[in-house]
Amino acid sequence: MDKFTTLTAVAAPLPMINVDTDMIIPKQFLKTVERTGLAKGLFFELRETPDGKPVPDFFMNQPQYKNAQILVAGDNFGCGSSREHAPWALLDQGIRCVISTSFADIFYNNCFQNGILPIKLPQADVDKLMDDAKQGQNARFTVDLAKQEITRPDGEVIKFDLDAHKKHCLLNGLDAIGLTLEKKSKIDGYETRQHGTQPWLYAQAGR
Repeated sequence: MDKFTTLTAVAAPLPMINVDTDMIIPKQFLKTVERTGLAKGLFFELRETPDGKPVPDFFMNQPQYKNAQILVAGDNFGCGSSREHAPWALLDQGIRCVISTSFADIFYNNCFQNGILPIKLPQADVDKLMDDAKQGQNARFTVDLAKQEITRPDGEVIKFDLDAHKKHCLLNGLDAIGLTLEKKSKIDGYETRQHGTQPWLYAQAGR
């Protein structure tokens, strides 16, 4: 998993509340377990009409947000089913940070497992950042995870809170497997001792 340290990027606005995971990545795109290629389904039903025409005012169809890596969203983002394809699709599009007043718990935790930083802020701060994001390419924020700060285009700094353990994992690029491998020496030591005291556990595996 890629580390998240400091990100300076264009922010895109999505001023909708209750954007669920089916809106983020509709069910017809869930036939794969690969984490790549999912950007084609990201917000599919929001960015295209039923007859396949682009919705002109949706941010993904506007050139100024082509390279956006930050998304400013409405309240309760990522609600609905627990599909991990939702953060996969965002990441495949290049989104590394989502800012909202609140997130569904499963989506929130899945973001950290995939290198995306979800930031919770009071409504007044989200409103300011949403207004900034609507300015297009001029809406460049700097998100500093170590300092837990967002710097707006006008230079104002907004602080955010974050669990220390989740912060550690993102800064060091550690998902659940990576976190476990930090204990590799202890795991290896335990197996070595177990070989001596309970060798029958390893007999069938030929170890």
